[in-house]
Amino acid sequence: MFINCHSFHSLRYGTISIKELVQQCVDLEIGVAALTDINCISGIYDFHRLCEKNNIRPVVGVDVRTDNKQHYICLAKNQSGIGEINRLLTRHNCEGIDLPLHHPDLSNVFVIYPLSNYPEKLSRNEYIGIRPEEINLLINSNLRKYLPRMIILQPVTFTTKREYKLHKILRAIDRNTLVTKLEDNDICGQNEKLISKDELLKNYKHYPQIIENTQQLLEQCHFHFDYKTPKNKKNFKESKDSDIKLLKKLAYKGFKKRYPDDDGKAKARMDKELDVIDQLNFCAYFLITWDIIQYSNRMGFMHVGRGSGANSIVAYCLGITDICPLELDLYFERFLNLNRKTPPDFDIDWSWQNRDTILQYIFDKYGKDHVAFCGTNVEFKYKSIFREVGKAFGLPKEELDELASKSIEQHDINSVSAMVHKYGKLLEKFPNQRSMHSCGILISEEPITNYSALEMPPKGFPIVQFDMHVAEEIGLEKFDILSQRGLGTIKDTVKLVEEKRGVKVDIRDVSLSKDEQRCNEFLSRGKTIGCFYIESPAMRGLLRRLKCNNYKVLVAASSIIRPGVAQSGMMKEYIFRHNNPDQFEYFHPVFEKELGETYGIMVYQEDVIKIALHFGGLSPADGDVLRRAMSGKGRSLSALQKVKDHFFESCKALGHPEQLSKEVYRQIESFAGYSFCKAHSASYAVESYQSLYLKVYYPIEFMVSAINNGGGFYRTEVYVHEAKMSGATILNPCVNLSEYQTTVYEKDVYLGLMHIEKLENKIAVSIPEERKNNGDYTSLENFVKRIPIGIEALQTLIFIGAFRFTGKQKHELLIEARFLLAGNRPIFKHLTLLEEPQKEYTLPKVQRHPLEDAFDEIEILGFPVSVSPFDLLQTKYRGSVMAKDLTKYHKKQIKMLAYLISRKHVPTKRGTMYFGTWIDAEGEYFDTAHFPDNLSQYPFQGGGCYLLLGTVEVDFHFPTITILKMAKMPFIPDPRYTLDKDKAYEAYNNIREDVSMTFRKPYPQEHEIGLPRRKMS
Repeated sequence: MFINCHSFHSLRYGTISIKELVQQCVDLEIGVAALTDINCISGIYDFHRLCEKNNIRPVVGVDVRTDNKQHYICLAKNQSGIGEINRLLTRHNCEGIDLPLHHPDLSNVFVIYPLSNYPEKLSRNEYIGIRPEEINLLINSNLRKYLPRMIILQPVTFTTKREYKLHKILRAIDRNTLVTKLEDNDICGQNEKLISKDELLKNYKHYPQIIENTQQLLEQCHFHFDYKTPKNKKNFKESKDSDIKLLKKLAYKGFKKRYPDDDGKAKARMDKELDVIDQLNFCAYFLITWDIIQYSNRMGFMHVGRGSGANSIVAYCLGITDICPLELDLYFERFLNLNRKTPPDFDIDWSWQNRDTILQYIFDKYGKDHVAFCGTNVEFKYKSIFREVGKAFGLPKEELDELASKSIEQHDINSVSAMVHKYGKLLEKFPNQRSMHSCGILISEEPITNYSALEMPPKGFPIVQFDMHVAEEIGLEKFDILSQRGLGTIKDTVKLVEEKRGVKVDIRDVSLSKDEQRCNEFLSRGKTIGCFYIESPAMRGLLRRLKCNNYKVLVAASSIIRPGVAQSGMMKEYIFRHNNPDQFEYFHPVFEKELGETYGIMVYQEDVIKIALHFGGLSPADGDVLRRAMSGKGRSLSALQKVKDHFFESCKALGHPEQLSKEVYRQIESFAGYSFCKAHSASYAVESYQSLYLKVYYPIEFMVSAINNGGGFYRTEVYVHEAKMSGATILNPCVNLSEYQTTVYEKDVYLGLMHIEKLENKIAVSIPEERKNNGDYTSLENFVKRIPIGIEALQTLIFIGAFRFTGKQKHELLIEARFLLAGNRPIFKHLTLLEEPQKEYTLPKVQRHPLEDAFDEIEILGFPVSVSPFDLLQTKYRGSVMAKDLTKYHKKQIKMLAYLISRKHVPTKRGTMYFGTWIDAEGEYFDTAHFPDNLSQYPFQGGGCYLLLGTVEVDFHFPTITILKMAKMPFIPDPRYTLDKDKAYEAYNNIREDVSMTFRKPYPQEHEIGLPRRKMS
């Protein structure tokens, strides 16, 4: 009888989760119910499965509205009806076609109009819904004639009075207004909740025909869905047979290139994999991925195939990945096996510059009716909850900022903020808006609108209205098309090296970089700034602790840096065992046999599964539950708990000591969601080596490319510094030599015009374009005639030195600019054959302070270019120790002067601490640790130079200074503002730093890890 139930998927309207809605139906003994969220089908599959589980007959549909005005309710008679509804919504969402007010073209759908919007004549499948409070209106003879086509309409939107208030808050958020200013048509009725069937029918006891109409209508709605059959595109070519023939042909063609000297081992592995792929009907999935890679190669793009797909020798031979699974002992079953319940997906990275081109190819090749992105529900987050709810209650901006920026414990509680807390808490885990999954593409056999309506987010590619979990449950497997800046840096470096040096680097030949001696030397010393995945302070510290100098150790390092491994304490234990291989024993034979390569430490997801199977005696099915939990794909905590119970039961049966079993499971559990599979780590390691090779042999070109690709972990200034340390001469932007991006002429690096923050992007682009078309600029006047520019932008270019080719001082150019742009009116005009001679002005020479340019650079670029930050200090002291000598001062107190690069917030049991990364006066990097007690007395005071006093702690070759005292050192007063004391120190206060925040649990101390180093009986 309930044909219009809303869940919280009716965004910023409904207040009930799908699970709660179904449970309410169970509690009220409601045997049939219809989920009709507003203009979306996000919840219909979860609703369908939960209803069937609880012996409730599910009916699904949509509540069709425009700007909250209800047009009608659509109930699908069958699965085809859902497709029709989806296409109706898709035309509106993606093509901008208005939703029809009456008579939508739907043949497998019942349409129910509200009393506020019914047409004069009803089609065969159309009805009018009568709410309980509208029954008295049936006295009207004009309405009574529609009785044969009337049904019960009891909408459901909330459950309790508190939820009704929450509904109002959601509506206020949606309307961007105050709760008190909502109008009646903005919100739902006060009785829109589930009630018992008997209570509902009492309202219609004088109109049995309406009751009967409703029952008959619902009996005709049958939504059955086949969850088991894959919905992905079935065949790449015309049939399954032709697909397997093509796959074998391509795989063996690639096999000859990859394994020219095979002794039979690789061939046997290939045959086995092809057989499994054929049995599981995954030929098309492999071929579609291969086809995308072929297009990428034709376009000259770089890609990285990573994730568990790199476990496949077929993927390796097809060129999808560049990881040899035999080299690293990667077993195919981790990716695909006959026992696995859910199919895998390939994760493939492209440069952030090329990804949209790849996406467009996929949509064009397979058709817009069959391709869409996965959706994702963006939930209300901590900051947005308090800000949005507070705004709905009318709090001023200052209080909103305080609520959003401070922890709950720090909030000033008053009557209004108490209400914000009360209702804000109810919004946790509520979906706020639908967005595009970062990388998941669906390619379906049938039109994708058979399963979902599509939406068009600002990015420009359509999305389905459900997330990746629902997609997987209904049989749609995604292709992960990702992007990253590291590949852009590699590709641009290769291009730049060829362009500037005439050298072609085949960077795809991974043997070039993987076994290269100088690369391994840089790696072991942590000289990896700018290199993909291995440039962060934590990673560089790990590389030094491990003295990492080969591919396999780098693969391990790529995984043990992950939070799960570090959180369990196994990162520290791995470092100890790597450096002291003779100071431990394997505490059980299984660990020596299965994990000998990593000293008995679980490092990869595969290691966890190996131990679960071989030590814990779990079944492959239970191992798959663990795998899904570790990769973040498992949503069932109950299933994970069952695996845990089985593990301890099996360990007991196998005779393992309880203490040992508990410790092993602690290690397993700590990995959940935070570890890499080995193939993923290997893929990252290969790309890290590729970027490191370019950094070692073409350092200036590499750093220029890193700058142009938006860097990575650090701000632009750090990559500019690294280029300088590599031998480059860094020069400010110049209108005659700079491009939009940073460029290099031999060793001269000219910063790109894009780095001038106050310069409009279109002007920064037009300056080099105009120069390319019509030659160099000959003077300031010539520039102004050719580029449409205002006085402020022109002054910025003058201050940064972009017209230094004229040989004139900045003050001369500024006066000339004022003459040229009198009243800020551009004099831009196209060049003519006969140009008037330029007017010359004779101005007095002005003595400038030699460091004025540096302060101009800080103001315009954010950092000094012409000098080092140390040159701007009032003190001439540079510290008693330099970074290169720190390992000689273990346990000794030292004093250093340093420039702050970055700091990372790290939680501890005693409070917040920070790890700092700095450069000394010689430009070398070093790291510091700042504990909570010390920070309370000597806090960070923004970017700049500090005097540091601390004790050096050398941990496995890597020195860290534990700070005892620190003080920010003053720059000289800004010479540009000798008469303005406030402005004299403004530039220094604006020096930047990189701050990263983490809110994980504290890592365990060595004594807390408790990992046995001796054999346990």
